[in-house]
Amino acid sequence: MRYAISSNAYTRFSLNEAIERIHNCGYSALEILADHPHISPLAITPQEVKQVTRLLEQRGMSVSNINANTAVSVYPSIHRIGETVFEPSLCNRIEEVRLQRIRYTERCIDLAAEWGASCISVTSGKCLAGNPPEQAYQLLVESLTQILPYAEKRNIRIGIEYEPGLLIENANEVLRVIAELNHPLLGINLDLGHTEVLGEPLAGTIQRFGEKIFNIHLEDIRGRKHYHLVPGEGDINFGEVLEALQFICYDRFITFEIYSYPDDPDGAAKRALAHMLSYTIPC
Repeated sequence: MRYAISSNAYTRFSLNEAIERIHNCGYSALEILADHPHISPLAITPQEVKQVTRLLEQRGMSVSNINANTAVSVYPSIHRIGETVFEPSLCNRIEEVRLQRIRYTERCIDLAAEWGASCISVTSGKCLAGNPPEQAYQLLVESLTQILPYAEKRNIRIGIEYEPGLLIENANEVLRVIAELNHPLLGINLDLGHTEVLGEPLAGTIQRFGEKIFNIHLEDIRGRKHYHLVPGEGDINFGEVLEALQFICYDRFITFEIYSYPDDPDGAAKRALAHMLSYTIPC
């Protein structure tokens, strides 16, 4: 198990600044946010990609995941009606919007291959007006069906992240998608804070997904409220979490997603790493 932190904790800084600061906080890996203000996958130039590659190499940094959960930077303004944080989504009923998210996701797969990440994460999006859940679900499946052959070409895994309030919002629903598509490169980006908010058993959920967990998002939660806290500042039993991950022989990244501290991301990053490294898990 290796620790990383998402660059979405550093949205007041450029991606290059975020990489430098994360490195200075003692990390050797980070997740890259594929959205404003860090990168816009459909607009980033080859020169900019190479600049990031060089900086990662110079600092000895690995990339745990390309966070393709949101794509606000590419959402066409003509379609911005209501809640759009997760738009353009893979389940949007408007084909033009859905195709844009597919192109965005394919570009994220390219960037994962370029920067040495083994996976990207995606979300389902919400059921917006005029798009009831079963219709949205079928559109999501169709979108993933189009994306997976592209992932095969690059050998990049796609982890679906479930989140309260989205079309795919719990463990049962993401398992339905994974089972229906039955593809070796499709699994889960497991955000254990979401698991805690939903009241799902942490150890049981980890064991239930097993080898289908491609990346872990980790934060603390207090009182089952969806607000990301630094590990150690909420209710989650991280000793239990680490034992469960050891039980399934998890050897991929644990990525802190602690974007709730924009005024002091360095302090949050250092506290998160120190807290998790304080645990000793018996062999």
